[in-house]
Amino acid sequence: MIYSEYINRETKGYTDILDITDDVKRIVTRSGVTNGIVTLGISSSTSAITTIEFEAGLIADFRKALEIVAPVKGIYAHDKKWHDGNGFSHIRSSLIGTSKTIPVVSKSLVTGTWQQIILIDFDNRSRSRKVFVQVFGE
Repeated sequence: MIYSEYINRETKGYTDILDITDDVKRIVTRSGVTNGIVTLGISSSTSAITTIEFEAGLIADFRKALEIVAPVKGIYAHDKKWHDGNGFSHIRSSLIGTSKTIPVVSKSLVTGTWQQIILIDFDNRSRSRKVFVQVFGE
């Protein structure tokens, strides 16, 4: 069986991090799949999908680490060509990735106790984002 659905979110940009775990759990339940996988993806070169312990301290640490790796005020060839000021967001998205696959066993996501699924919008303005969720299994 294959079941597909979207999660729609309004984001603020600048490393806006949203916990979408409960949305994914509801989609897995609606799919009727008992054992399989769920794949999430976002068609955006300035966003990412990953997992993290979604707590304030770690979120702050994560943002700080990304600022070291790809600073917002860095100098990017992309910005010189397109003049849109979001070169940092493309780099961050590429490093984190735009998709994630998680096992489903006995109708439940196989995630750790403190592991949540997050959508991150790195762009330099607010956006409407659509996360594509597809559940495969039996």
